[in-house]
Amino acid sequence: MLRTVDLGGPAWVVRPVGALAEGAPDRTAAGWEVPAVVPGCVHTDLLRAGVIPDPLQGGNEAAVQWVGLTDWEYTTRVELEEAPAQGERRHLVLDGLQTVATVTVNGAEVAATRNMHRRYRVDVTDVVAPGDNELRVRFASSARAMLDAAGDDPLPYDWAYPYNELRTMACEVGWDWGPTLVSAGIWRPVRLERWHTARAEVDVTTTTSADLARGVLVVGLDVETAPQGAHAGGLEVEVVLARPGDAAPATTWRRPVGPGRNRLELDVERPEPWWPRGYGEAALHDVAVRLVDAAGRVLQEDHRRVGFRHVAVDTTPDEHGRAFTVRVNDRPVFCKGANWIPDDVLVSRMTPARYAERVGQAVDAHMNTLRVWGGGIYEDEAFYAACDELGVLVWQDFAFACAAYPEHDEMRAEVAAEADDVVRRLAAHPSVVVWNGANECVLGWEDWGWRAQVRDRAWGEGYYREVLPAAVAAHAPGAVYVANSPVASEPGVHPQVPGDGPVHLWDPWNLFDYAHYRDEIPRFVAEFGYQAPATWPTLAEALGTVPDRPDDAALAARQKQPAGQRNLVDRLAGRFPDPAALAAGTERWHLATGLNQAHALRSGIEHFRSWWPRTAGALVWQLNDVWPALSWSLVDHGGRPKPAWYAVRRAFADRLVTIQPREAGLAVVLVNDTDEVWADLLTVRRAHVLDGEVAREAREVVVPARSVLTVRVGPGITQAGHRREELVVAETSPAGDGADGAHRAVHAFVRDDGMRWPAPAVTHTVERRGEDLLVRLEAGVAVADVQVESPGLRADAALGTLLPGERATVVLRPERPGTGGLDADPPIRVRTRNELFHA
Repeated sequence: MLRTVDLGGPAWVVRPVGALAEGAPDRTAAGWEVPAVVPGCVHTDLLRAGVIPDPLQGGNEAAVQWVGLTDWEYTTRVELEEAPAQGERRHLVLDGLQTVATVTVNGAEVAATRNMHRRYRVDVTDVVAPGDNELRVRFASSARAMLDAAGDDPLPYDWAYPYNELRTMACEVGWDWGPTLVSAGIWRPVRLERWHTARAEVDVTTTTSADLARGVLVVGLDVETAPQGAHAGGLEVEVVLARPGDAAPATTWRRPVGPGRNRLELDVERPEPWWPRGYGEAALHDVAVRLVDAAGRVLQEDHRRVGFRHVAVDTTPDEHGRAFTVRVNDRPVFCKGANWIPDDVLVSRMTPARYAERVGQAVDAHMNTLRVWGGGIYEDEAFYAACDELGVLVWQDFAFACAAYPEHDEMRAEVAAEADDVVRRLAAHPSVVVWNGANECVLGWEDWGWRAQVRDRAWGEGYYREVLPAAVAAHAPGAVYVANSPVASEPGVHPQVPGDGPVHLWDPWNLFDYAHYRDEIPRFVAEFGYQAPATWPTLAEALGTVPDRPDDAALAARQKQPAGQRNLVDRLAGRFPDPAALAAGTERWHLATGLNQAHALRSGIEHFRSWWPRTAGALVWQLNDVWPALSWSLVDHGGRPKPAWYAVRRAFADRLVTIQPREAGLAVVLVNDTDEVWADLLTVRRAHVLDGEVAREAREVVVPARSVLTVRVGPGITQAGHRREELVVAETSPAGDGADGAHRAVHAFVRDDGMRWPAPAVTHTVERRGEDLLVRLEAGVAVADVQVESPGLRADAALGTLLPGERATVVLRPERPGTGGLDADPPIRVRTRNELFHA
């Protein structure tokens, strides 16, 4: 039986090799050999030892740049009690090295690597010995390696270093939402495997017919035999498939296997299907794969959880261009979701609990899709397992983003090996339904002036058109491949057109206003976003104290988009009176920019959803953050939802009420993203901000399953008496309590900054219930974007509009339940949009 010795943990030391880069501290007296923990990286080890300050706190990013320009060496000692038995082999397995590494065992070089995204396996049988063994992993500076590879004539790239020259996490060199922290280290587990006779690399995936009548469990084994191992003809594989539920009997297959590649296709009649969230159960089957020798002994046993689903992307031509609709089990799905970036720039710090929390926050916001963006990493198994279990579709980018990539022989071989490895690793996960060649690389070729700099050199297209789709076809036949995002399905069509393929909509943030989301009716929006700062507690934790002015250098250092600080203020124009005055103080600026992000994303999502099935997806940029930042995230690096998270949750609700302009006039659009008919009473009112209801219309509506109903608003509502003081309010029953407006839509007759919002008048009472606080609100006037805040507590709802006399209840829960009791009388603060209209 294969035996494993875990080489991780604290039994390592790290030290610099050669000259220290400029800026390093003087440790002549203390010495430079520092205790290290594996998995980890040099930044986490130096931080733990007190050598460097926390890179994500204050202005420390600049103070630790020397770390990425220095070479480092990790060392540990491994005690082996016995020599290999006859026929036994010993393999060193390294699941992740960041990035330019030389591995030696007892002084003998056994591996040299240049790829953070691959796993490595090295036979060290003839190198290790009984007793004490030394393992060293030396890391050359990735920053210098990138510069050396690029030379004087680099291919196009952005940020601090030419990441396109090295297979490493692109965003460690900086991005427009993250710091520059080039690291090094053994960032995923390392182990010694001992085996005899034979072993196998196992990969598992499934295919399923569109009618779900027949599934195929595809098991791949790359079998390796020891020199004195059993004859190849004596090996068998036993595969056991356990269906969901205890009552269903397991199915067992036994097949002979031999050295080299073996592929088994095992028929499964009517498997329980895996469905995305909102369409059915995300049914998972347990698979055991056992390699057995001629004597019946189990040599190796591997376990996977798989799902049976059929996936396709419908690109049928129509009167608007070409569709781009993800179909799961032959059902069209509106992809409601967000882009995922690494949840920490020091990626080895991620934990299964943190993955589960963040994916859970996506699901709580009614998302069914996450796109793993190509400038980060191929995530840990814990991420994909969470998506599998919760029914979240994963759009997986290959690790290419926003640059031209060289295609010389060495790099092409590296990319092919990476693609083969990562697709085989992730193929078992039913959540991974779309593989994408790269982020914005074809767009860069078309629109960013690359041609003059690239000239006659290859720039990566060979990867997207040949190497990567070949890996997907070979190892994930049940998945979909698209060459890039954005990209057109039709050959010869520009990658960024609204009528064909996924698009990225950045002009509303970079150039205009979020009203311009309505300029187009795209087929699928793979990126769109608006910025806002992290929550106040997260900024305070990162900076010590939040500066009084938003243009303070400490706060501005958290903004990595060159035009971001200016855009945050400029995009307030037309939305709030006197944006310059709001930008004079951090507190009002923080509230205004947070609300602006919330309304921008809600506006875009509601527009896109109102055009289903013509538009079939909306993926917000971005769900999460790599550090405490001013960025496009919905959830900040502290795990706290921004106001935009609440707005997106409302906009992605399975049943949505929205007010939209149409050619025939103002309309209420009801979106039913469920399998049940939605029969309801729709009430549309005109209400004055002080006096309440002025006019009302009501009608019964029936919205078929998975469809959209558009209802024109009558003139009794649309003909305002006092344009700047009246609102159109549409709601279904239950009307909702106003806390987050889940069944309510509100429309103003004038531009946002022209509304005469009264001074806020909201009273509240508080009831303690265990660890929770129930805050009951009553509005004396119309108040918009109601938020209830209290230190250490998180609201269950936010951003609703209350009309005069209306009541709502908000529940405040501890950010970390079970960590201690509430203060005797915790402070409660009610924030509204109204306060930004009054000095």
